[in-house]
Amino acid sequence: MANHLGDLGALGNDAGFAFGLAQFSRLKENLLRACDAALGERYLMNAIVPGGTGFDLGSIEARGLRSAVAAIANEVSALRTIYDEHEGVRDRFTGAGVVTPELAARLGLTGLAGRASGQAFDLRCDLPCAPYTEIEVTKIGSSTGDVAARVAVRFDELKVSAQLIEHLLAGLPAGACRVTVPLPPAAALGVGLIEGWRGPVLVALEAGAAGTIARCHPHDPSWQNWPALEHAIIGNIVPDFPLINKSFNLSYSGHDL
Repeated sequence: MANHLGDLGALGNDAGFAFGLAQFSRLKENLLRACDAALGERYLMNAIVPGGTGFDLGSIEARGLRSAVAAIANEVSALRTIYDEHEGVRDRFTGAGVVTPELAARLGLTGLAGRASGQAFDLRCDLPCAPYTEIEVTKIGSSTGDVAARVAVRFDELKVSAQLIEHLLAGLPAGACRVTVPLPPAAALGVGLIEGWRGPVLVALEAGAAGTIARCHPHDPSWQNWPALEHAIIGNIVPDFPLINKSFNLSYSGHDL
């Protein structure tokens, strides 16, 4: 939610609509503060630890987070109407930076950008792990493949994310939030694959002696999505490059991994 909120504000700004940047920046900050109040961290970098989670979310903290997410979701709905009805914003978004479904399939476009170009794949639905084996995730997608489609996917995913957070916070299980995990033997290999906000994130890790890490390879979805951006900007005016680039919002350092 935080990343989609930030992107939608930046996209509005790149379309000459500074009001969008101000409002979505405010909502993102509200969410980060709610995370900090409930979990002790704004960006939850240390939330997932071996054997579970780094924090035990109490009922009072959960209610506060649920309330904050619900309020943000309501405001996002109103802001979406403003974006959709603003003629200048709509003109800049529609038809800009098109990646057709055919080109997306050929280039292996994945994640959010892929779903906006007809590549209907979401690990939470197609290769689910807990808790997605028990709760249903609505797969979002479009086939137009332009900036407007990538904006629409973000709005739709924000709505679904708010619903998922509400569902998960309402049914938090009792008991410990973390169990002890024994150290893996040397040369043990583990592979993790999860749907991140940008797309599928893979981490391959080989254990060394005495609990050390021998090798680790993190793979960001930006690696395979950058070539699609090169095609998306062809035939567009120069001032639209920042807008198209932000609609993908790929990681520069992620590509270097």
